Amino acid sequence: MKRFSALIVIISLVFQLTLLILPSKTSAATSFNYGEALQKSIMFYEFQMSGKLPSWVRNNWRSDSGLADGADVGLDLTGGWHDAGDHVKFNLPMSYSASMLSWALVEYKNAFVKSNQLEHIVNQIEWANDYFVKCHPQKYVYYYQVGDPIEDHNFWGPAEVMQMKRPAYKSDLSNPASAVAAETAASLAAASVALKDIKPEKAAVYLQHAKDLFEFADMTRSDAGYTAATGFYTSGGFKDDLGWAAVWLYIATGDNSYLQKAKEHIDGYAAGTNTWMQCWDDVRYGAILLLGKITGDRLYCDSIERTLDYWTDKITYTPKGLAWLTGWGSLRYSTTAAFLALVYSDTNLCSKEKSVKYKDFAKKQIDYALGSTGRSFLVGYGENYPQHPHHRNAHSSWANSMRIPEYHRHILYGALVGGPGADDSYNDDITDYVQNEVACDYNAGIVGALARLYELYGGEPIPNFKAIETPTNDEIYVESKLGNSQGANYSEVICYLYNRTGWPPRVTDKLKAYYFIDISELLAAGYNADVVKVDTYYSEGGKISGPYKWKNSENIYYVLIDFTGTKIYPGGEVEHKKQFQFKVSVPQGLPWDPQNDPSFRNIGAELKKNQYIVVYDDTKRVWGTEPDGNINPPPTSTPTPTVTTTVTPTP
Repeated sequence: MKRFSALIVIISLVFQLTLLILPSKTSAATSFNYGEALQKSIMFYEFQMSGKLPSWVRNNWRSDSGLADGADVGLDLTGGWHDAGDHVKFNLPMSYSASMLSWALVEYKNAFVKSNQLEHIVNQIEWANDYFVKCHPQKYVYYYQVGDPIEDHNFWGPAEVMQMKRPAYKSDLSNPASAVAAETAASLAAASVALKDIKPEKAAVYLQHAKDLFEFADMTRSDAGYTAATGFYTSGGFKDDLGWAAVWLYIATGDNSYLQKAKEHIDGYAAGTNTWMQCWDDVRYGAILLLGKITGDRLYCDSIERTLDYWTDKITYTPKGLAWLTGWGSLRYSTTAAFLALVYSDTNLCSKEKSVKYKDFAKKQIDYALGSTGRSFLVGYGENYPQHPHHRNAHSSWANSMRIPEYHRHILYGALVGGPGADDSYNDDITDYVQNEVACDYNAGIVGALARLYELYGGEPIPNFKAIETPTNDEIYVESKLGNSQGANYSEVICYLYNRTGWPPRVTDKLKAYYFIDISELLAAGYNADVVKVDTYYSEGGKISGPYKWKNSENIYYVLIDFTGTKIYPGGEVEHKKQFQFKVSVPQGLPWDPQNDPSFRNIGAELKKNQYIVVYDDTKRVWGTEPDGNINPPPTSTPTPTVTTTVTPTP
């Protein structure tokens, strides 16, 4: 019997050693660089930034936008994040997203420090919450939105060139908006906790605004004034938001009255069966989990375990393993569930058995998002990632069209797309805003989950990673062709001036085009430039005049097409290009030879780029070759569009 027992012990030891030596199923499947994914998932928020951009932004294709936000109400409401693929600043999902980033930092600060991402996540937490402070100019006044969603969604172009009005929408005691006010209070309170040891003075400012906004939301308990987001981010109620805010205020202050408020609003939820997930309109799950951590009360622990057990054991799974809740933003729910599962599994309130189960669930869900099926759903990360996310800035159309150009001019690094259907099918098409849009709240949960997986499994971020791009097309240029007729003493020219800027996009109103002529034949015959006449046949905003002498040259003159005061910008088929037609002539019988004109050498019957018609933006040459040989970079060819196909599940 003793020998048998000893044999059992030996076999057991050998088995345990084998487990240590051989990779487990989980570790064998670890093929993802969680550090890089974390790095890029944070960078995504830099592409969403509105306002005057700071010097620390790590890309060359976004610039200042929305600089007049708040001007209609006499305030500076610049800053914050654009919501998704559009340019509206919806404060309800924005504040939810910011609160989740702060929660991630509170839970996993060491991960951000070790991965060198602390600076970047702090930048984004501040960028959003500084904006919320601006939106709260008085104790009981809060501006909850900037931008008319209908007007905004009628424009498909970069934020830098927006021309539509962007009204600010206010809530006050007569027009309360408790859900968004409370959600913002939660964000500010969470930020005060996250930044307390990093930027204590700013944390104190955030906390005071959080207290005031919570008081405002709690005393009004109404969303009657929250109307501007209807149909886009309609609130389902404010109780969960009040509870979420109260929990964070308790964590920030230790004031027991906030804990009692949190229980008042959340206990009813905790007693029920919760089968949804933490999101912009339902924050009960995060509040319940935090209350469990704070109190240890099984009311909350059992509640969050029921939710996580539902997600691990009962929810619908796609054939390839995604925990699938709904078709709209399926990945935001699964990745946020992963974050909550990781946070709870790390507590001593969770049994070892369930901790293993929840961690395994979390890893599988994040791995699905990163490409375990052969397709990554995080833009710019991994293999076969989305090429056509529904996002105006990344697409950067100059024609106000989702189909022009046929490719995206920018890579939206770190953006989590909506995700696949219940059968794993996914449509990488710019028009598919259900499966292929991105949003601040989509990334809100995955950042924290990636931070924890980085701690558990590693993977190094890319050193000094920046989204600096080389332009894929000429940004400002001229096309030309011969006019309707040519004569022995004249030349007619038709031209188009284009602004297809994208690095970054910009509105120009000081463009000037120079068409160069050579009057050597006139000088040789005893005439001068006084006999040359310039006639305007047609111009869309440009004033055509000349000829004028070019520098110190004796024989080179130019026709000036001056678009000063005319806005030309990549915002529509008409807006991004301007036509001009003119005629250069001399009296009958005088010598005229257009073949020696520097700008005529590339002109034919078909419209094509002409680098010999030079363009200046104010005083800076932005296109073309001057007669003395000063040459801009050669024209850029348009890249071949990336061909993508719909991925369908393998039978």
